[in-house]
Amino acid sequence: MNDFAARHDEWTSREELAERMIPLIGSLRRERDVVTSLHGHRLLGLSTKGLLEVHERVAQLGHAQLRVEDTLAVLEGLRRLNPGASSIDVARLVEGHAADDRDLDAYLREVLAPALGAEPAEPTDVVLYGFGRIGRLLARILIAHTSGGSGLRLRAIVVRRGAENDLVKRASLLLHDSVHGRFEGSVEVDEANSQIIANGTRIQVIYSDDPASVDYTAYGIHDAIVVDNTGRWRDADGLAQHLQAKGVARVLLTAPGKGELKNIVHGINDDTIEDSDRILSAASCTTNAITPVLKAMDEAYGIVRGHVETVHSFTNDQNLTDNFHKGDRRGRSAVLNMVITETGAAKAVARALPELAGKLTGSAIRVPTPDVSLAVLHLTLENPADREQLNDYLRRASLHSKLRQQIDYVESPEVVSTDFVGSHRAGIVDGLATIATGNDVVLYVWYDNEYGYSCQVIRVLETMAGSHPVVIPTRREVTLTA
Repeated sequence: MNDFAARHDEWTSREELAERMIPLIGSLRRERDVVTSLHGHRLLGLSTKGLLEVHERVAQLGHAQLRVEDTLAVLEGLRRLNPGASSIDVARLVEGHAADDRDLDAYLREVLAPALGAEPAEPTDVVLYGFGRIGRLLARILIAHTSGGSGLRLRAIVVRRGAENDLVKRASLLLHDSVHGRFEGSVEVDEANSQIIANGTRIQVIYSDDPASVDYTAYGIHDAIVVDNTGRWRDADGLAQHLQAKGVARVLLTAPGKGELKNIVHGINDDTIEDSDRILSAASCTTNAITPVLKAMDEAYGIVRGHVETVHSFTNDQNLTDNFHKGDRRGRSAVLNMVITETGAAKAVARALPELAGKLTGSAIRVPTPDVSLAVLHLTLENPADREQLNDYLRRASLHSKLRQQIDYVESPEVVSTDFVGSHRAGIVDGLATIATGNDVVLYVWYDNEYGYSCQVIRVLETMAGSHPVVIPTRREVTLTA
């Protein structure tokens, strides 16, 4: 057999194995509310080729080579054991079993113990107040989660009517996205009932400019969490207007909160969320991207001081062409210029991580890209850092630590910003760019400022609703190694 034929046969064999994964992944999600992933890359909804591509991608992003047959074996094992609602990293189970001398089912039975017998959470109604970039991505994630039948349930969006055919335009924007691609599934419009139907999920579209006046109970919505994506109100008094509406129990702001409002970065201070907290903030995309990395660095080395420079994709509050803008410099064309602007992310870190209060400064440069940003962390440390040791620590933190949902790690000379579109992690450390000279370190952290942040918002929502899934394998503390 020549080399070409051998490679073709190998591809065909791997393709057949991937085909067998699809019904397993789907049934685990629908019947058991189990979300499967490979090092944080979700498997649900992927095609045969998509499953093979994600196997290749995790290897390219610095993880160990993962055999398709091993992934299939673990998925078949999960189907046999039927765990309850959980988030399961199949790649880590493959790695764990490779280091274990027991048969697969015995190993899985022990690792899955926290999820065996777990009962689905009661559904919690969610309302999206505002339907812009973040609102539509939250809708996509919530709709995908609905297939499990528990946890968060998207019931409505609230917007101001923009045109006679407003409903059709809203549905079209949900279906088509120039950055994140087409919605996976079908989107229809029910004009008579003012609803968007996405993959069978009926989403009530409510037109209002007054958050206090909406009667959500008229649409069968009760004890809902309202996610305010408008940024119009950022303090407790302004956001409290939502609580005056019938059917609303709690409010989550997708922007940095002002005053005494708790700013939550999931993985850092989500354990401070109490049932009595009626209004919370999910902080900013940049704060979510850098705080987990800064926490890991402070725990291992101690941070004396630092400066955060964000190279940030342009956003909707900038002008496409030169025009008046109330903000400094933001009136100049976003698609033609790099624009120096302010960021509150460095100070906001201390809202979630008080031990860094007063230690960080920050600034931002808006650049002509539509999504994915880069934070450059210039840190002075209490203890000197060796580059190889530091990178190994952050790599292990991305794989095994309690921050592995937030921190990812990559070592590839080929990656550029578009490679991180759709990343579920809050931030991705670029190991090849790390600079370490004694007590001075520079880290480069990529982040999808739209999708990665939206995933963090969903995690906060799940915590508020008490439906955050059991995570398998259990995360552990990661420390420096000699």
